[in-house]
Amino acid sequence: MVAWLSSQEASLRLGVSRATLYAYVSRGLVRSTAAPGDPRQRRYAAEDVDNLRGRSEERRDPAKVGEKALNFGVPVLESSITLIDNGRLFYRGHDATELARTRSIEEVAALIWTGSFDVEVFSATQLHVVAGTRTSEGLPFVSRGQSVLPLVAARDPLAFDLRPRAVAQTGWRILNLLASIVAESSELEETIEETLRKRWVPRTAHAAELLRAAIIVSADHELNVSSFTARCVASAGANPYAVVVAGLAAIEGTKHGGMSARVETMFDELHRARDVRKAMGERLRRGEPVVGFGHPLYPAGDPRAKLLMELLGKRFPKSPELAFARSVAKAGEEVTGEKPTIDFALVALAQTLKLDAGAPLTLFALGRSIGWIGHGLEQYARDEMIRPRARYVGPPPSEQRAASGEQKKR
Repeated sequence: MVAWLSSQEASLRLGVSRATLYAYVSRGLVRSTAAPGDPRQRRYAAEDVDNLRGRSEERRDPAKVGEKALNFGVPVLESSITLIDNGRLFYRGHDATELARTRSIEEVAALIWTGSFDVEVFSATQLHVVAGTRTSEGLPFVSRGQSVLPLVAARDPLAFDLRPRAVAQTGWRILNLLASIVAESSELEETIEETLRKRWVPRTAHAAELLRAAIIVSADHELNVSSFTARCVASAGANPYAVVVAGLAAIEGTKHGGMSARVETMFDELHRARDVRKAMGERLRRGEPVVGFGHPLYPAGDPRAKLLMELLGKRFPKSPELAFARSVAKAGEEVTGEKPTIDFALVALAQTLKLDAGAPLTLFALGRSIGWIGHGLEQYARDEMIRPRARYVGPPPSEQRAASGEQKKR
């Protein structure tokens, strides 16, 4: 419901004259409507007034704004890809959890990259696949991706075509290349999730559905650290392969996608405990965090985790691994007062399907590569270098010291 202000209240809140307020209205910056009972009087939308005042304050103190922007603050870049609102996640206006239930990975990639579900954009795309390389054997997925992508990029004649359609096609080649790296095979199945299922759990029914959902809900999450890194690299004019390599470098960090490895370790420890809740309390007593709970953007609970846990319960209701994960989730909520995050749900999924250690991060990184390509596309369209200024806080320069040094040299 829109709150309204009188002209006097609006002018005082903005710190401007009424003439300036009227100018804002004429420029479409502030909505205005007739006052009830007196059409000669006007009222002004409080939301528009407050937004305009906030923009004025930002112009007066940009350093303060930049400081807040780097810590879950105001947006630092405009994007049409992802919206996080009222505890829900949307890709271009579509609920991401619903997309995970009803759409293919290919359709979601097309939506994020082109704004449409039309996958025909990929129809003429020749896929690059690999069976692995000697230099990357035995390495985790992220390291293998960082090793192989530059090699393939150097041999891809279309890698530096940064027109939107060409980037989308390159993005689809990259996504399938990453899937082939996971599978360590040059033979791709009809879909990415089937390629993973055949490699990881060839005899488990419904596994492909879970893998597809995990990849889709991991596809993007606004300007997280890996997506911001990817945008910075794209702003320099680097090719999409380099954009994804940059994202991979950031996602492995323990405060980002690498958090799932910490959750896996906690699960292993709790497996050995007789009382899960007591063991969690002991972790806190030792100064160790209970990881995998609480997301600052989802105070009421991470919808991505909720979806994956629901799908696991539907498809694997008798799984002992899922029963254990649920007991950990219950104990964690009691101890921390917070709900599981996607990191927790990916570990629960991996353990229910009996995947190898590191699979949660692999799924997360594979999904997030869709978002990195999307952010690269937006940044190519902006054609601007991301180059923030630093606020210097070191020792001030000393002209006398410099002069003294010159005299000594002489």
